[in-house]
Amino acid sequence: MERTVLIANTSNMPVSAREASIYTGVTMAEYFRDMGLHVAVMADSTSRWAEALRELSGRMEEMPAEEGFPAYLPTKIAQFYERAGFMRAHCGRDGSVTIIGAVSPPGGDFSEPVTQHTKRFIRCFWGLDRQLANARHYPAISWTDSYSEYLGDIAPWWEANVTPHWHTDRGIIMDLLQREVKLQQVVKLVGPDALPDSQRFIIEVCTLFKNAFLQQNAFDTVDMFSTVQKQAKMLHIIVTWYQRGAEAIKAGTTLSVIRKMKIHQNIVKMKFAIANDDPDGLDTIAAKLERSFDRIAGTVQAEETRS
Repeated sequence: MERTVLIANTSNMPVSAREASIYTGVTMAEYFRDMGLHVAVMADSTSRWAEALRELSGRMEEMPAEEGFPAYLPTKIAQFYERAGFMRAHCGRDGSVTIIGAVSPPGGDFSEPVTQHTKRFIRCFWGLDRQLANARHYPAISWTDSYSEYLGDIAPWWEANVTPHWHTDRGIIMDLLQREVKLQQVVKLVGPDALPDSQRFIIEVCTLFKNAFLQQNAFDTVDMFSTVQKQAKMLHIIVTWYQRGAEAIKAGTTLSVIRKMKIHQNIVKMKFAIANDDPDGLDTIAAKLERSFDRIAGTVQAEETRS
């Protein structure tokens, strides 16, 4: 709190104060940035600011545009977000302003003007999902609606400081999540038994990824925090599980055999069982995973030889 500045403008305050609040916040951030500091601005929420802007525009009898917002709403949003950035101050030190804006679309409608215009100007978007929240899946961040255009900027750091296969593993998982959405639509129509084992295994892997990686328990002493090294190893284990499992199914192993593997439970519980300061524990799980699939592959090969 000693390094925090709060600007509070409640809904019962004058509309002009609510409209000016985000400008006040970003101006103060620029003041500290010029001192060579790194500042984060949390604007909660830009939707309420846009509503105040709409009310001011209506009182000034300006021509309304989409849903009553003024026609210059996109320009105002762009002018706010473009004040973020990294710079060398006159004092010779580096300073930056990072803007994190919360958008509160009425009824969760992402097609409304504030959300749509915001997504035009930002490069990273986290979309919250009401269904995930109702299912107690926290953080309730939608993996289909969210995106980041900073992958090309951050991938070299991850590969140099964490793991060389981070970008590849992430691409595989994102592709599986997209494929799982389409498969779930088929499952709703004809049921899971109509799918072949290879496609049912994709659904199994995505379910494992959601529960063992994306879902986080803030009340658990181990899972409440995770280092990037632990995250990268957990991701690689799940990707290896998919790759080796897909190879086994292609070679003739049934999905029921893969489900009964003891290593599966270790993967499900690894985020709780392995502490952040015990990276060797995840390496042990990865080694057991490889040995388990090697045994399955050997069994299948032996059966083919006998037949």
